[in-house]
Amino acid sequence: MIPSLDWFIYAFVRKEALLSSEIEGTQATLVDLMAWEQTEQAGESSLQDIEEVANYVAAVNYAFDQLRSPTGTPLSTRLLNDCHRLLMTGARGANKQPGEIRRSQNWIGGSRPGNAAFVPPPPLLVPDLLSDLERYIHSTHDMASLLRIAMVHVQFETIHPYLDGNGRLGRMLIALLLEHWQLLKSPLLYLSLYLKQNQSSYYRWLSAIRTDDDWIGWFRFFLQGVLDIANDATRTARALHARVTDDRQLLLGTSGATVSAIQLFERLPKQPVITMPLVTRLLSTSKPTAGKAIDALLRAGILVEVGSRKRDRLYRYDHYLRLLG
Repeated sequence: MIPSLDWFIYAFVRKEALLSSEIEGTQATLVDLMAWEQTEQAGESSLQDIEEVANYVAAVNYAFDQLRSPTGTPLSTRLLNDCHRLLMTGARGANKQPGEIRRSQNWIGGSRPGNAAFVPPPPLLVPDLLSDLERYIHSTHDMASLLRIAMVHVQFETIHPYLDGNGRLGRMLIALLLEHWQLLKSPLLYLSLYLKQNQSSYYRWLSAIRTDDDWIGWFRFFLQGVLDIANDATRTARALHARVTDDRQLLLGTSGATVSAIQLFERLPKQPVITMPLVTRLLSTSKPTAGKAIDALLRAGILVEVGSRKRDRLYRYDHYLRLLG
């Protein structure tokens, strides 16, 4: 169903980065993130928020590269430490031991452990608990892999091994386990949207496991999320494919649709936010030719200009990004 998997991996990873970061209070937009990647200009979002989301993208890409490389780091505490370092470098948590297991007590909610909603294990126990979790991930087991992923996520969040970034890393771990246990061939299923939409239920089920040993309720909640997000991803893939097909025909029927304009259009799904310098590089062409290609796509209503800059103008594939959002 997907004509170019690179389109969707590029877009879905960034969508997940935004949603997972939003749960932690970071506010940014997909257009601003992609604009930052092209021009290092943050747009309407704060530079700090954009950098946090970009760090998440870097950590996800690094983790999947490692898992797929014959000489890469396997799914382990070492890989999680590397991802945590990428996640936290330069961000608001940069002073909270990036890439290092915590050496002090943390807690969730409240002003101190005595009035907290949840207190994770003391730091002296964390290395052994992570070792146990790593052994479980690499052991053979008769339980269905999706249920094992649900259990590993809970255990990671319960250990809360870092001073900050545990939520984002725990959600990333779900996608990494789907790859590790070969349930998906590509990283296209991310649960942050479901967890964001059902945030209070999510926290309630985590608490119910710890207080009432209610794993069945958590399993049902988790599997419903997998179902909902799989269906959503399928609908989005179909809609994006249809949009690209329709827009291709629209462009071909537009006067002044040059070969360069068509070549640029075919690159838009993977580069839905562009600048003139980027187009000249993508097409290996001159600035006037790139300008004519952009103008043709603007006339067709496929591209729209972002903001009103006089220099380094930004353009976005508007219909595509709206469907993705």
